[in-house]
Amino acid sequence: MSIDFTLTAAQQKLQRNAREFSVEILQPVVAKADEERDPQKAFMLMKGAYLESYKLGFATGFLPREYGGGGISNLDLQIVAEEITAVDPGFATVLLVNGLALMPLVWFGSEAQKKKWLVQATSDPRGEYLAGWTVSEPVDETGGTANFDHPGARPAGIGLVATHDRSRGEYVLNGKKYWPCNAGGWDLMGADVNVCIVRTDPAKGGQKGLSAIVVPRGTAGISYGEPISKLGHRLCQNNAITFTDCRVPEENLFAVGDGDLVISKAFTWSGPVAAIAAVGVARSAYEFALQWSKTRSAGGGMPMIHHQAVGYMLADIAMKIEACRAFSWKSAHYLDQFDSDGHAVGAMAKVFCGETLFTTVFRALQVMGVNALDRQHPMEKFLREAAVFPLYDAGNIGMQMRKIWGVMLDEKFDPRAIADSRPMPFQKSMESAGALVPQHSDAKAR
Repeated sequence: MSIDFTLTAAQQKLQRNAREFSVEILQPVVAKADEERDPQKAFMLMKGAYLESYKLGFATGFLPREYGGGGISNLDLQIVAEEITAVDPGFATVLLVNGLALMPLVWFGSEAQKKKWLVQATSDPRGEYLAGWTVSEPVDETGGTANFDHPGARPAGIGLVATHDRSRGEYVLNGKKYWPCNAGGWDLMGADVNVCIVRTDPAKGGQKGLSAIVVPRGTAGISYGEPISKLGHRLCQNNAITFTDCRVPEENLFAVGDGDLVISKAFTWSGPVAAIAAVGVARSAYEFALQWSKTRSAGGGMPMIHHQAVGYMLADIAMKIEACRAFSWKSAHYLDQFDSDGHAVGAMAKVFCGETLFTTVFRALQVMGVNALDRQHPMEKFLREAAVFPLYDAGNIGMQMRKIWGVMLDEKFDPRAIADSRPMPFQKSMESAGALVPQHSDAKAR
């Protein structure tokens, strides 16, 4: 059988490098940065660790070798991501978002675009290159980003409009984005590039009217708000951005009319990474609670782990972590087989592991009892971080579950394809599931 969970020598080395980086370089700066009230200052405190991660290839290792990347597989990325997220998932998100922004160019960009933008990303002599994945928008009259594939014309779905000025060979961007990660850059003057999902045809729905465009740092007409102060994942930067008559060369546009597929595939690629990130956080919470139970007697003579209730809870946590790691690896392996075209399984892993993480961390808190509330212990941070997973990276309810549903709705859906590692090509016909919600008056009439 080809199934083997044993890491190769190269993977073991990758794991050691990631673990050493996480413990020796990342961990010493996390506590201070997490406590910093100013989110931009917190982000800046991580710059030194980021420079080291860039040297190690963690910031661009997922890009193809021919453009200077590491060419690592999705499965190899799992190994790195678990070690980093076990220390801080917010910092790991900064690295993940580089992939969310740049991998669409790998899949949908022209050869000229790949050579220009990917090589730039992998050859920064400063080692501080950042790419922003600029998709999310404010929830207002458009209905928010989760509605990106709505078949209706604007204002439904994505609202950032790119108007083609053919006389000048440019696209003019007007609109807002909210929540994009890395977009403001280290100095709030912009990431090195922002890969934006735009509406190139406001008269068409989300399946025909969206495209992607690369907006380089220094482009006029963009203003960045102060980063959002968040409950968890405080060490990654999320921005409010306004585009006002922002002019971008037309050769920066790609995936014309297929911006919906860019969104779907990017958040499929990130699904297994978000899943293993949940494993990393759960692992750290579990290991802390396990050590606590073995070294505290709580006045009962024997260490707490000898109490059946504690032992059962820890056993349950351990089982769930192993199950989630296996699911994460399975989904990453599937994506490696089919060029990241595994929209259902990528979403499934992300949803299942993220939801499982929250209950797992809560069980770890119960093992410690009221002492878990003392902020001298890390459990409070684990709980804050766990709260993020069901909500970020194409939120479980808003986009990921809807994507799974859309695949299952297809008349050619094969319920055994994932188990058998057979391809299930994603098509536009699988989008828009649940996007059309009856108006209140219509629902009342029914």
